[in-house]
Order: sequence, then C-alpha cells, then structure tokens
Amino acid sequence: MTAKVRIPVIGHVARDIGHDINIVFYILTILVTLMVVAIKAWGIAALVVSYVAMVPVIFALLIWITIP
Repeated sequence: MTAKVRIPVIGHVARDIGHDINIVFYILTILVTLMVVAIKAWGIAALVVSYVAMVPVIFALLIWITIP
C-alpha cells in the first residue's frame, strides 16, 4: 500500500503572491541560485537543458504578444 504524498507548493505560493508581491522576487532569487548551483555542478549542460526548456515558453510568449 502506497501513501499519496502531496506537496502544496504551487497553491501556497499563489496565495502568498495575493498577500505580498515580494514573494515573486524571493522565487526569482531561488531560481537564479538553483541555476548557478546547477552550472557549477554540471557546467554547460545545465545551461543547454534550461534553454531547451524555455523554448516553448518563449514561443508561447511571442504568439501571445503578436495576437491583435
């Protein structure tokens, strides 16, 4: 029998952003720190993986800003 483990990260962050906008800057700081640690650990491969992961996001952003 396996127990379901739920980690309420997204909902918690979404509620906190409604109360305090500074949470966004904390999250950005954490993401940048994780990226620096990944680059120190794995080198250029961490950059390549993160850039490949950002391609759909940038593509959707470009479509969104060009829709009249």
